[in-house]
Amino acid sequence: MHMAANGLAVEVLRATRSTRWKVGVMGNTGRGNYGHGLDTVWLRVPEAEIAGVSDPDAAGLAAAQKRLNVQAGFGDFREMLERVQPELVVVASRHVDMHFEMMKAAIEHGVRGIYVEKPFVRTSGEGRSILTLARERGTKVAIAHRNRYHPALPEALRLIRSGVLGKPLEIRGRGKEDARGGGQDLWVLGSHLLNLVPVFAGNPVGCSASIFEKGREATSSDYKEGDEGIGSILGDEIHARFDTASGVPFFFSSKKNAGDKSAGFGFQVICSEGIVSVRMDAEPMIHVRRGNPFLPSAETASWEVLSSGGLGKPEPLENIKELVAGHIAPVRDLIESITSDRQPLCGAADGLITIRMIESVFESHRQGGVRVTIAS
Repeated sequence: MHMAANGLAVEVLRATRSTRWKVGVMGNTGRGNYGHGLDTVWLRVPEAEIAGVSDPDAAGLAAAQKRLNVQAGFGDFREMLERVQPELVVVASRHVDMHFEMMKAAIEHGVRGIYVEKPFVRTSGEGRSILTLARERGTKVAIAHRNRYHPALPEALRLIRSGVLGKPLEIRGRGKEDARGGGQDLWVLGSHLLNLVPVFAGNPVGCSASIFEKGREATSSDYKEGDEGIGSILGDEIHARFDTASGVPFFFSSKKNAGDKSAGFGFQVICSEGIVSVRMDAEPMIHVRRGNPFLPSAETASWEVLSSGGLGKPEPLENIKELVAGHIAPVRDLIESITSDRQPLCGAADGLITIRMIESVFESHRQGGVRVTIAS
């Protein structure tokens, strides 16, 4: 997780770097705007300063300049790159169809790091192009799957690997399942879950899936244009199984208006002697229940919180919500990845795996639900 290491590295960086990191923010009012605080987080990172912002909407640009306390505003992101020469770039728009073009331009201008809103890109082809170009130019790309940076995740992995909960058997996840249930949910919210699959079970190697529309099997005539620039999507109900390198399968489901929206937004690692429940965008994020999940009895333990301090212990980090949901941990990890010349905790390669998983769901259904291979 590198949380402690990141914190130490940032302190060293503050002491040794004479100037702050120049940040350029790319937004687009009316087309994804500025994501979930990806722009304002830099106001709370003392080792960085916002040097410029771009937005083709004049009113939106003026509002962003005021919100970010920056004078340099531009209607075109390419002009901002040329005039400001930022070291770090934020691709903040939630509309994924703009991500590739913005990231490509930033990398070609020589930026050292990019923090991009999720989903990463629209296709695995775009993802491969960005990954290759970033490696060639030495640019670090980090993706705003902020749950990936939660400091309690390493504790969950240690607990599972210790054997205290028995053998991991399977992982079951559900999307947010509000009005976006199905294809839109898979892309926009389910991507948070898919991004964590390699952490708990290793890289995905295959997928089989079924997609439904209004209770019947979806057909090619059911394709429609999705929101947030994700392109053509299918279905209001999805059920998918992913095989993983560890042999532990991951199951994902999403159904439009399934019930209490957000109640199922997360996944459970089901082990032979307990369950680890991981809730997306929630705090506490992780709970553990000990005991055989298939033999409920009076001896089955109640749910215990798993904090970054350990099982059943209070969270030692007072500002954990701001660190994770406020993007501070992700952007500091990006900076530390540059100074240490390592990949970010959730980098371009990780984002590409997530996109391939999403694509495999639709491809499996297109082929009649057969298992399709997911490239490594």
